[in-house]
Amino acid sequence: MEKLRFKTSLKCGGCVKAVTPGLDNLEGIANWKVDLESPDKVIEVESTEDISELVIESVKKAGFQISRL
Repeated sequence: MEKLRFKTSLKCGGCVKAVTPGLDNLEGIANWKVDLESPDKVIEVESTEDISELVIESVKKAGFQISRL
């Protein structure tokens, strides 16, 4: 299982709600969470393979900035 980490522009629970449908529908994600307390607002994704590009595309589609850590 790979752990992928991303810095985002998410700010609140509403932001997390906005990205949830896209991330929940991605194939290969076992689990994901957002740490809104960290300065980088980190999304951590557990996956069986490297799906970084799909995660980035999904979060950007929801209107937020994201980059791989």
